[in-house]
Amino acid sequence: MKKGERRQRKLLEMVRRDGAVSVVELAERLGVSYMTIKRDTGELEERRLLEVINGVAVHNRDLAFDPDGAYSLARAGAAMTEEKDRIGMKAAALIDDNDTIIVDSGSTTEFMVRHLPDDIRVNILCYCMNVLAEVYKRDNCRLIFAGGYFHKNSLMFESPEGISLIKRTRAAKAFVTASGVNAELGVTSDNHYEAPVKRAIIESSQKRILLADSSKFGLVRSSYFADLSEFDAIVTDSAPPREFSKALKTAGGELLLA
Repeated sequence: MKKGERRQRKLLEMVRRDGAVSVVELAERLGVSYMTIKRDTGELEERRLLEVINGVAVHNRDLAFDPDGAYSLARAGAAMTEEKDRIGMKAAALIDDNDTIIVDSGSTTEFMVRHLPDDIRVNILCYCMNVLAEVYKRDNCRLIFAGGYFHKNSLMFESPEGISLIKRTRAAKAFVTASGVNAELGVTSDNHYEAPVKRAIIESSQKRILLADSSKFGLVRSSYFADLSEFDAIVTDSAPPREFSKALKTAGGELLLA
């Protein structure tokens, strides 16, 4: 590991432990110049590992990334848990008896499956280990699993065969997740391998429902997969900025607050 990388890891440990540390104090603790720490915190902020507010480095508690900047579902699942639980409960209430639904990967969809009534009969197509672990325990749910190559960071399985299965399936509703929701640049995810799967479930479903907590609005991630106008509804925990509500309303979509 290079000297700069070791210093940045020590910097992150300090900020995580203390919650917030000024850039001046970080420079003193690490024995380097103010400009060096300012450059380090700038790089770490770009990777979403911390935030710098008025010269103070603040721990990003909603972080969904590991120290190397890679997306981690385990870390994402530990953030905004109360909000995701409410979103999951609201989304579960949209599912009717005997529906066929497609459940996307992510931590919010796991909460949704947990809130399904015990007596509901539903066909569920999924391709993520955490969702699978919740679905298989339900006696009244018929499970369809689209397997393939396993991605440890997202617990997702994907393959051409899995996408083909999704395309041959017709669902009443698809519950889709995202890492970023931007009114102009669309709905995005962190992992490029997710985009073809998300496109397939959107195109195979009669109603498309986006599950996104309020921290996702305004963000743009590297892998685009849909426009906001392609969704019939968005379930979120608080009212998004005006431009999102306006864009959704213009497209005929519904905003559902949990």
